[in-house]
Amino acid sequence: MTNDYDHNSPQSAINVLRRFVRPRAPEAAERCDLCGAGLAEEHSHLFEPPTRQLFCSCEACAILFGGQTETKYRRVPRRVRRLADFRLSDAQWESLLLPIGMAFFFHSSPAGRTLALYPSPAGATESLLDLSAWAGVLEENPVLRELEPDVEALLVNRVRGANDYYLAPIDECFKLVGLIRAGWRGLSGGAEVWKAIEEFFAELKQKSGAVQGAARA
Repeated sequence: MTNDYDHNSPQSAINVLRRFVRPRAPEAAERCDLCGAGLAEEHSHLFEPPTRQLFCSCEACAILFGGQTETKYRRVPRRVRRLADFRLSDAQWESLLLPIGMAFFFHSSPAGRTLALYPSPAGATESLLDLSAWAGVLEENPVLRELEPDVEALLVNRVRGANDYYLAPIDECFKLVGLIRAGWRGLSGGAEVWKAIEEFFAELKQKSGAVQGAARA
């Protein structure tokens, strides 16, 4: 009998998991996108950098990709950190060339640089980031160098008088994109979507622990 896969590859391990996974329980709302196991409401996610797609994952599959960088998927961390003393002046924000006061920034391995995306009624929209201006933000806030490539982002909210900065998992950023895309009505968005945005950031704040000393002394 011959083996048709490499025993040392993550994909082969997933194939083995599929053989032993139990059938999905009727009450399971979601299943692992890799092995088909039923998932709890709170579960891990994997991120595919080239396509920027998120996949729901059971813990067994997520562990296969935890800490690995040379694989198709990257495990998304769950930590959320609020940056209480983040330094970003109005002039610096303008220099980043974002059309709205809400965006997230992450280092893309496929692109080999930092990308800036903002939520819109059409989904996540990429903005042309001035990299020299971004270098100035990095200089003022060295905590940004701790971001895990592809799976962690600086999430900025400066709309309607807000001044919030988070180091957030990439799935939280796309969750925000999704709720705006699904709930936006008319030109201004409507009261319901703005309430949902407010609730999103209130929940994000609850999940976070404020990081002092985020900016350079």
